[in-house]
Amino acid sequence: MDWYLTVFELIDMRSFSNLWYWIMLAVLWSSASHFVMGVPFDLITRARRHGGRAAEDVEILVRVQCNRLLYISEEAGTWLVALATFVLAGLGTLGFGYGVEFCQAVFLILAPLGLVGLLSVRMARRIRGTAAEGEWLYKLLRRHRLATQVIGMLSIFVTAFWGMWHNMNTQVLGG
Repeated sequence: MDWYLTVFELIDMRSFSNLWYWIMLAVLWSSASHFVMGVPFDLITRARRHGGRAAEDVEILVRVQCNRLLYISEEAGTWLVALATFVLAGLGTLGFGYGVEFCQAVFLILAPLGLVGLLSVRMARRIRGTAAEGEWLYKLLRRHRLATQVIGMLSIFVTAFWGMWHNMNTQVLGG
């Protein structure tokens, strides 16, 4: 028996029936909701409860991340939006128009992440515009985390149902 065939029989290379895809999806959304504007949420919680050095660290990290995100969006925002739209349209067309499972799986990951990216740019503008600090900053960061978690839950829900539908309609044994 060919080694290549043995490996591909052992590891299912289809996206929605692959355990690694679901593990990666869970880790991705867990990380996205833990790092709020690039700041770990446990640091935000510690700063809110205890203040002091943790509060200074949060304000510095948020300022650095906001400036970085806004610089990128101001310098290359139009090109990034155009490129992201092109990639998502291509993935959507190949995935849902032509039935390419891998493109469907990648689209169902990247489309909600793009929405979180747009929300992050919006939040960065809001933070820089109001010079948020202290409790107001923590409130904004908690709201942004909640929005990210809601988008993540909806994304996982839609992806799970689409994956189940796809797996039920795919003839695995070729019959």
